[in-house]
Amino acid sequence: MDKKLVFVANDRPVTDSLTVADVFGKRHDRVLQDLRDLGCSVEFRLHHFVESSYTNLQHRVMPKFLMTEQGFTLLVMGYTGQDAMRFKEAYIAEFDRMRQELLPTNGNGSALLPKTYLEALKALVMQVERNEQLEADKLALEQCLAEAAPKLTYVDQILASQDTVCITQIAKDYGLSGKRLNLILHDAGVQYKINGQWVLYARYQHLGYTHSHTVQYTRSSGERGIQLQTEWTQKGRLFVHDVLTRRNIVACIDRRESFESV
Repeated sequence: MDKKLVFVANDRPVTDSLTVADVFGKRHDRVLQDLRDLGCSVEFRLHHFVESSYTNLQHRVMPKFLMTEQGFTLLVMGYTGQDAMRFKEAYIAEFDRMRQELLPTNGNGSALLPKTYLEALKALVMQVERNEQLEADKLALEQCLAEAAPKLTYVDQILASQDTVCITQIAKDYGLSGKRLNLILHDAGVQYKINGQWVLYARYQHLGYTHSHTVQYTRSSGERGIQLQTEWTQKGRLFVHDVLTRRNIVACIDRRESFESV
């Protein structure tokens, strides 16, 4: 992989949200949103995510985040896809390589050994502090993973299915009616109604979220009619999940998991 995945900032190996977005084929604003939605502790966030900036092609200064290996691991744990695991493995190998590069050496590539008792004592203290920090980071990461686990159950359920679904089926997952969910999506600027059919606004129409399905019906006069009905793909279902999550509307299965974990 030619792209430089990991670099040094403040004497430690890091990557940034812009690089993660590029490597994993995601929009940068979506990666930033994923980062903000992590729900990790303030201490973990301050230690492993540092806000920075970059200048885009329009010469505008835009936000990005630097992140340590632990921060990166937490961020991408839910990223899936054909190449996602390969990218994760490449990142882990690069973080390890960069750590080795940062170790002091004697000029021949070998680790620099302490020459005096004082140097050895200082090296020991630094190693103990480093081990304590790694252990604290590990516990914080485990806590964040445990707290995030119930939130992944509904997403896992979506990814396991390949079928299209109607709005009523999605609404049922949240304890809502199809009518209520349609109104929420309308209020969120996702869709509008035309000729009795809910259709997506232009900015969402070419993202593969929906399919129009033809439904036949019989009028009271006995005549047959045809109406278009919007059905949602699994990609669209995940999009709806994101919209509802931002409005603090949680899927029933996640509410149950959260309750059982108490």
